[in-house]
Amino acid sequence: MAEATLSSKNQIVIPREAREALGLKAGDKVLVVTRGSRVIVLEKPKSYHQAIRGIARGSYPKGYLRKERRSWD
Repeated sequence: MAEATLSSKNQIVIPREAREALGLKAGDKVLVVTRGSRVIVLEKPKSYHQAIRGIARGSYPKGYLRKERRSWD
């Protein structure tokens, strides 16, 4: 955990350990996600398609999606 201070211009410096963990360098973009009173900083993906690929893999019981798709006919 690292601490950051908000400047009078409402800016913060992302601590080195966080930049290194995300592989960020000068000029990179980040996403700032607000969840209630929590804020999450994520590296902005170069390709959203690649970033979400396989995200639901293993989330459904075996055969569930096939059964669901058949119900659409």
